[in-house]
Amino acid sequence: MNVGYSGARLELPLDNILLAERLGYDSVWTAEAYGSDAITPLAFIAAHTKRLRLGTSIMQVAGRPPAMCAMQAQTVDALAGGGRMIAGLGVSGPQIVEGWYGEPWGSPYWRLRDYVEIMRKIFARKGPVSHAGREIVLPYPAGAEGSSGLGKPLKSILHPNPDLPIWLGAGGPATTRLAGELCQGILPLRMAADSMTEIGPWLLDGFAKAGNGKGWDGFEINAMVHVRLTDDLDAAMAENKRLIALYAGGMGAREQNYHNQDMVKAGFAEEAAKIQELFLAGRKEEAARAVPDAYIERRSLFGSPDRIRDGYAAWADSGITGLIVVTDQPEVLRLMARLAEQRPAIGPAAALAAGGERR
Repeated sequence: MNVGYSGARLELPLDNILLAERLGYDSVWTAEAYGSDAITPLAFIAAHTKRLRLGTSIMQVAGRPPAMCAMQAQTVDALAGGGRMIAGLGVSGPQIVEGWYGEPWGSPYWRLRDYVEIMRKIFARKGPVSHAGREIVLPYPAGAEGSSGLGKPLKSILHPNPDLPIWLGAGGPATTRLAGELCQGILPLRMAADSMTEIGPWLLDGFAKAGNGKGWDGFEINAMVHVRLTDDLDAAMAENKRLIALYAGGMGAREQNYHNQDMVKAGFAEEAAKIQELFLAGRKEEAARAVPDAYIERRSLFGSPDRIRDGYAAWADSGITGLIVVTDQPEVLRLMARLAEQRPAIGPAAALAAGGERR
């Protein structure tokens, strides 16, 4: 279950979270943009739940150094009783990184690699942590600008779970391979039910680079899907189109907007350009109306129980290991729990094999 980040007010749907736990849901996920943060709500949720895993989708790496991210994750995990926290990481985009955090965009791939490797060292507690990375160096080097020269490697006082899971929010080949190499899971950006034939080989490349026999066993792939039970399909589509228009039109610069680029990659280049033009011109409702129905249906399940059941079948066969449900409807939580029980996911290996047979 996804609870996202706040609007103008922060209101956690605690009743739905508790219902999800009773129904057997695996995890609850928070997010952050430039309002509420992703980690604090999980501490609150942890205090009210007993079993649900607690994931961030995602923590923005520019918002906190890797040591602080590790500290926050291991603190919430300890408060929750251990074995419940999932540290989902991502780079966000240059507008937020530079405009909100005042950090240089730099080289996102290398920053992520350094970030994950430092967190792994902190969780392992095999010794004081030092790291000579391309983007992040610990301790801060003596002789570097502003350095006191007194920095020294340190080891976490708190004894965390050494295997606390780190997942990446990733969309392109380089970061997807990085997730396969260094992490225990991935939150594929803008994943559709037919995406496994593209991202699966990238993950396999990452497993091969990791060595040690790493493979699909124990590696998790969670896709996010908006679900709404409704008799008014047009209204549900229109609401989701406003969200897509915000992201594809205005969440990023004109020259660099990953959400817009995803729409282009999915085969909607003309529509993506039109949405961005309209949104940046302040014509937001027109931008929303320009979002194609077919693009919405790639990552949503709207309509009657039968329609949702039919759409869910493609996700069960898509190669994911988990489906993150975005909804405010308790009846949707119940329906999706039944569907998952009736038709379990086949997993990535089987989905890739089936994709090869179809080709």
